[in-house]
Amino acid sequence: MPRRSCCCGYCTTMGQRVLVLLFLLPCVSGMPFYNGFYYSNSPNGRNPGNGYGEGLFNGVKLVVETPEETLFTHRGATVTLPCHYHYEPALATPRPVRIKWWKLSENGAPEQDVLVAIGKRHRSFGDYQGRVNLRQDKEREVSLELWDLRLEDYGRYRCEVIDGLEDESGLVELELRGVVFPYQPPKGRYQLNFPEAQQACEEQDAAVASFEQLFRAWEEGLDWCNAGWLQDATVQYPITLPRQPCGGLGLAPGVRSYGPRHHRLHRYDVFCFTAALKGRVYYLEHPEKLTLKEAREACQEDGAQIAKVGQLFAAWKFRGLDRCDAGWLADGSVRYPVAHPRPNCGPPEPGVRSFGFPDPQSRLYGVYCYRPR
Repeated sequence: MPRRSCCCGYCTTMGQRVLVLLFLLPCVSGMPFYNGFYYSNSPNGRNPGNGYGEGLFNGVKLVVETPEETLFTHRGATVTLPCHYHYEPALATPRPVRIKWWKLSENGAPEQDVLVAIGKRHRSFGDYQGRVNLRQDKEREVSLELWDLRLEDYGRYRCEVIDGLEDESGLVELELRGVVFPYQPPKGRYQLNFPEAQQACEEQDAAVASFEQLFRAWEEGLDWCNAGWLQDATVQYPITLPRQPCGGLGLAPGVRSYGPRHHRLHRYDVFCFTAALKGRVYYLEHPEKLTLKEAREACQEDGAQIAKVGQLFAAWKFRGLDRCDAGWLADGSVRYPVAHPRPNCGPPEPGVRSFGFPDPQSRLYGVYCYRPR
């Protein structure tokens, strides 16, 4: 009777053991399988957070350094995510290393490979192709340069240095300066399931806001009683002034949560996030008030296009756009931005005022246009 041995739920005879050995290696404790290579874990393990990671091999410590503070930038900018590595004690001769940058999973989205490099050979992936480069201006610098930043580029990036069987890494957190705004479609309140919410934000030159972005907006004073989708498919709303219709007087100020909701069955509003613009939003000086169709045509005649809601919010937030004139926007809503509150110009707080979605044929409003740069 041949002897049988078992591992990870699989049993083999002696004759089968060699064939199964390679299949079983990923389940051996302490030997993680990663990109076709096996790496041994150091006593310190991988660096789980910002700062630096270090590992010990052959009496030499590999140290990867990244900034602890979050990097803030704006849409369309070029930014460098710093990453350096060194050895302790220092090595007399250089060692070949492999570099990998990737973006960590956020709110259920998959991890994204950004760039890999071996020596002078680099390869970028997906939406990052043509927009990233490995900076090696200084000795053992492996920083990631990223240009033409997009709304979806914010998040956490990992810089990994691989030396033979040893790898260490550090995190860099990137945030875009932006503004969160609540949005509901022309159909009215609580009409959007999650895919429709994503589309609604995209159509307004924005993206569904993350919880961190909504929380930061709440800290800056955002108060909104309608619940809206967030990027992780939870539904929440920010309250700075507790009141009876908004959860009751007994609850403290904060971001109230309904928790995760079904992507297609449940319907709410949405919180969108947009960042600073490259172009210019302006109120078109026109001798007459316009219908929605006439407003679109007037912007085109002026060498521009009718502005989107996200563009108006960005111009108000970052350019200080201040007009007491209500104007059409691309989604058929009528709004106006007030940076400096004054009498006969709405509430006493700065903000983007809304007239909702009037009859498209009404000639009571002007128009806000957007001209890209």
